[in-house]
Amino acid sequence: MPRRTQSGTFRFIIHAHQSGKAHLYSFFSDMNGALGFIGVFLSFLCDTTYGESALPFACGNNSATCMDICRICHDLYQGPTMTCLSMLFNQACLNNFESEMVSLNSTDWCIWSKVRGLYSNLSHCTEKNSDCLLIPWPNQLVKETFVDIHYRFFKDCPSEELSDPPPVIVFALVITPICLIPAMVVLVVLKTKNGDGSS
Repeated sequence: MPRRTQSGTFRFIIHAHQSGKAHLYSFFSDMNGALGFIGVFLSFLCDTTYGESALPFACGNNSATCMDICRICHDLYQGPTMTCLSMLFNQACLNNFESEMVSLNSTDWCIWSKVRGLYSNLSHCTEKNSDCLLIPWPNQLVKETFVDIHYRFFKDCPSEELSDPPPVIVFALVITPICLIPAMVVLVVLKTKNGDGSS
């Protein structure tokens, strides 16, 4: 029976019998905490999975984040589908990337040092979500996601395409071996004509 103490908290005493010995557990809490404890205590009693995942499919790992991702896909899509992965990309990955990109000045979108971290975070987020659902990464959805963000944010960025060097450099690179070949032939002929074939 709960008894109110001077500090306004309730003192709960729970007697539990374990292997023939009575153990006394007591703790102090306000009423919300006590109800929370009772809920947690009852959930442990009702847990028939013994702390393991009750999902009907395998999840990437047992981290809390990964298990949450798998539960979301199970609850909304009955499994780890590409539709669920697309929703996760939109909600968890793209929303963050887009809000960060919008916070930048549009002229900074083409400066790699300013967007590298955002781009890496997006890549990491898509990989983490795919790995949790045991969907191979990269996949078609990831490719479409990155093509879309490149089209939306980076299409006006100047690309550094490779071009031919100036004609002067091309001429120097072509003429050098052409001139060296006859010079080497002349040196070989002179060396053998003198009868000095030892070196």
